[in-house]
Formats: sequence, structure tokens, C-alpha cells
Amino acid sequence: MARVRLIGPEPVTVPELGGRDVQPDEVVEVPDDRFEGYVCQPGTWKAVEEPKDEPKNEAPPVAAPKKTAAKALQKEG
Repeated sequence: MARVRLIGPEPVTVPELGGRDVQPDEVVEVPDDRFEGYVCQPGTWKAVEEPKDEPKNEAPPVAAPKKTAAKALQKEG
């Protein structure tokens, strides 16, 4: 989880955090995929800890099998 600090002058209610009130200068954890939604408001939120680049539980990409070129057909004549 990423962390952001409320730098606004008044408490705000954050529905995404269960409707809790966040106080000025308080640091809260937010989902990594929502981090940008907070730091894009520079007058209200400041980044404290950015999302980690952890690999997701996805299989690595599989390379397509290589194919050999087909022989060109020769026209008789």
C-alpha cells in the first residue's frame, strides 16, 4: 500500500477509506492503484511512500513459437 499525507487546512472525509475523517498532517495508507488519484491534488495530498513495483500474480509472457519460412513455389514453364 502507498502512503499519503493530508496537507489541506481542514479534515476531510474519505469514503474510499471507509468514510473515515483524515486530519491535517495525518498520514494514511491508500491502495497502490489509487495513489495517483490522491497525489494529483497537490493542494490537498502529498506523497509519503509511493506504490511498490511488486510483481503481480500474473504468469510471465510466453514467447510465440518460432516458425520457419515456407518455401516459395516455383512456377514451371
